[in-house]
Amino acid sequence: MAEQKRLSASPQQHRVLRRAWTHMRADRRRIVLALALSAAATLTTVAVPAVIGAGVDRILQDDRSGLLTAAGLLLALSVARLILFRQSEIRLTAVGERVVRRLRELAVQRLSRAPLRFVEAHPSGDLLRRTTTEIADLANFVRGQLPDVLNVSGYLLFTLVLLLTQSWLLTLALLVVFVPAIVWVLRRFKKAAPPAFAAEAAAAGRMASTYQELVRAREMLLTSGGTGYWRERFDRDSETRYRAARRTQRTLFVISCSRVVQGLTTAVLLGVGGWLAAEDRVSVGVVVVFVLATRQLFDSATQASNLVGQVQQTLTGLARLLDLLETTRTDAPEPGALPGPRTSAPASGQEPLDEGGSSTAPRGVLEADEVHYAYVDGVEVLHGLSLTVAAGERLGLVGPTGAGKTTLAKLLTGLYTPDSGSVRYDGVDLRALPPGELRRRIVLVPQRVHMIAGSLLDNLALVPGEPGETAVREALDRLGLTDWAERLPQGLHTPLGGGRGELSAGELQLVGLVRAALLDPAVLVLDEATADIDPATARKLETALDTLRTDRTLLVIAHRQSTIDRLPRVVRLDGGAVDSVLTAG
Repeated sequence: MAEQKRLSASPQQHRVLRRAWTHMRADRRRIVLALALSAAATLTTVAVPAVIGAGVDRILQDDRSGLLTAAGLLLALSVARLILFRQSEIRLTAVGERVVRRLRELAVQRLSRAPLRFVEAHPSGDLLRRTTTEIADLANFVRGQLPDVLNVSGYLLFTLVLLLTQSWLLTLALLVVFVPAIVWVLRRFKKAAPPAFAAEAAAAGRMASTYQELVRAREMLLTSGGTGYWRERFDRDSETRYRAARRTQRTLFVISCSRVVQGLTTAVLLGVGGWLAAEDRVSVGVVVVFVLATRQLFDSATQASNLVGQVQQTLTGLARLLDLLETTRTDAPEPGALPGPRTSAPASGQEPLDEGGSSTAPRGVLEADEVHYAYVDGVEVLHGLSLTVAAGERLGLVGPTGAGKTTLAKLLTGLYTPDSGSVRYDGVDLRALPPGELRRRIVLVPQRVHMIAGSLLDNLALVPGEPGETAVREALDRLGLTDWAERLPQGLHTPLGGGRGELSAGELQLVGLVRAALLDPAVLVLDEATADIDPATARKLETALDTLRTDRTLLVIAHRQSTIDRLPRVVRLDGGAVDSVLTAG
């Protein structure tokens, strides 16, 4: 079995911002401008206590002109602060949204292109959470908390510089009392927070996966009486998340100890400042500056303590998102690793290559050569299977459950890659074909056809190229399915999904077949299309298959005997290998 990359439930948060910077470089100028405006806005706030302290000294000196100057400066700072903060917030939010949008689009793009084996190896709820909930949390953080984080960080730095210029003795007293205590609190939090928040995020992902599986399997659970077991499983996952959330809250309590540190520091500053003022070593205005600045300093520290949890939660979500992006990143194959696209002329009797740079013929041979595949190490599903399907041939795949039919279908359509051996279309390894060309050449109609909330027309047109209503009606007519569509309440415009309308299992297969006909692929693979559907719909589907172009290759995984009888050649699989080949006549 080929090694399959796995996502980490609790990925490392080391250098997470440095790793994220690669996705921000395109907006680095906007980021620098937003940060510069934020720093300027913060400086206007830091300057306010210094101006008030100078005004107090002018009052004590009976300097009216100096007092008026201080008052005018305060007014100017207030106006500048309002303008700068507004501009910095707008620009910071705008650039943050651009980065979040880029991450969202990249996550969807990479996940949509990830190998099917990767997607099936992870709980769908966890993938959904990483690409929706955690990106939404990141976007909310950028809109709401990121400006506050930058303002608080700037205020802490600039205030320290201001206090040093006012009195190094009072600053020293502040540092001796405040810094060791607050560092101890922050170190305790930093040690406990990453595993606590990561555990809560992982528990939330597991619970979301369990709930999603419960909803999907509700009918089976109700009919089989399995709801009790699933309820117990959901309760266990819910309890695990509850305990993880309790652990996170205990971690947040540690940061709240900073308020005790602030109270102690204020008392020390008042005592030392009063003594220094009485000794004429500092002015009363300097003491006022320290009282006001440290009050704002502590308010910023309190705000920072409230933001720390949100920052940590955002970093956890960002680390999980980057883990997804890095794990699903695909590198170009090394030269010679796979057979390259054919550049020679097509063989005699074949159609010429497509225009537009396609490397394969519109109709070609599909072949599997000594294919091995395993889902679990040491347990192969396919054992050196070889199969050749000629261009335009109609072939059935039959066999008992577990014989490897669906696995072979996914290999033949390029959704899986073999652990060893190769699958080729028109002599080109499927792994060497561009994804767009592969999907034009080979199409799979799976057992479960997915639908979206919208009209029947919207669902039928879910193929590349966005065909219009005319193209859809032509496809329905070619397949003999126009009457079926018109019998629906509103025809092609009948609303489906979201509780507004439902199609039977057989009608869903008809939808998949119409989608395939719109693509006009060289090879069409149907995975048990007529299994478990009513006879009338099965006949309609079989008739539609008969109307397909005779030069299209058709592979049908079938259980229904009437479907098998319509196929000229039938290959029986058993135990992951070809057991026998039956030819009509």
